[in-house]
Amino acid sequence: MKWDTPPHGGDVYSMARTLGVEAGDLLDFSANINPLGFPSGIRQTILEALETIQHYPDPLCVDLRDDLAEYHGLSPDRIGVGNGSTELIYLLARVLRPKRALVVTPAFSEYERALRLAGVSVRFHATSEAEGFNLQHGLDPAGCDAVYLANPSNPSGALLEPHQLLPILEALDVAGVYTILDEAFVDFVEEASMKTFLGQFPRLIILRSFTKFFGIPGIRLGYAMADQGIISRMEEAREPWSVNALAQALGRACLEDARFRARTRSVIKCERKYLHSELASIDGLRVFPSRANYLLVKLTRPRWSAAMLQGMLLSHRILIRDAGNFRGLDERFFRVAVRLRPENDRLLAAIRNSLRKGMTPHGSGLSLPGRLPPRPPSRGS
Repeated sequence: MKWDTPPHGGDVYSMARTLGVEAGDLLDFSANINPLGFPSGIRQTILEALETIQHYPDPLCVDLRDDLAEYHGLSPDRIGVGNGSTELIYLLARVLRPKRALVVTPAFSEYERALRLAGVSVRFHATSEAEGFNLQHGLDPAGCDAVYLANPSNPSGALLEPHQLLPILEALDVAGVYTILDEAFVDFVEEASMKTFLGQFPRLIILRSFTKFFGIPGIRLGYAMADQGIISRMEEAREPWSVNALAQALGRACLEDARFRARTRSVIKCERKYLHSELASIDGLRVFPSRANYLLVKLTRPRWSAAMLQGMLLSHRILIRDAGNFRGLDERFFRVAVRLRPENDRLLAAIRNSLRKGMTPHGSGLSLPGRLPPRPPSRGS
């Protein structure tokens, strides 16, 4: 049985259908979602906000924008809300209409796709494995109108501190280039955000997401922070009512829970350190430093690929992200989310078991273990 690597992580539904199991039977390390789940107040917020679905949602998301402005220390007219930050990636490509864009790789594939759909020519600046896929040197934006850069980087998790990123932003601003800075994972290291420099750089656009840190990928909620003029242009070009009423209410509830934010950062920092150390101790793996809630890993054993390991881990009902389809990476790279200790230990045991068993290459496709037997009922059920 074959299964092609999906364009993104978190495709548990497709995999579950293929294997003949329920999505909940798979332990998903392919999507970088907060393992603590979502803030506890969300359940009550949903109940209280149910009546609002009888009306059209606020197209300008005024209340949520006000809360975001207070949260980040900005004015509301510098914030635009979208149906996930991915909607904003596509919207910006249409609004800015650069003739040519530069994408720092490896990177989220939707940058390139959005740009090409908007008719924009794309070129790439590849970061190197030797430098941990971190942008160690300046960018040459010659001939480009826009630069796309993620910080922390996805899929590597590499982080540029503000003092490292500032001269890059200054050079791009002098060159008259828009900088689309994707901070989808910066909530895990909020002090690294460049939001305080928005007033200094009128062409800087920062993208943020509620998906990863607040654990609500099914809601679809993200936002942009930028100059008032850019936000106005985005609002004029955006389809009406793209952010539903429940999403707006849940976004506000997420911002209220300071305890959840503090616990998340503490847990992820501890578990990331543990998972990195344990993976690095396994012969045949190279683990890259990360400041986000995921780790990029390279298989260094001859003839091994991420697709092979992914196939073997499925027999343990564990799903990892084959990172071979990221531009700049190859078939030896995979990415795993940082989860809670029992889940991380389950992953580590399954990887050790798989590497001990070994595997004969089956070509470029992913070989699945066939339909898995049903999970036995838990004790007492």
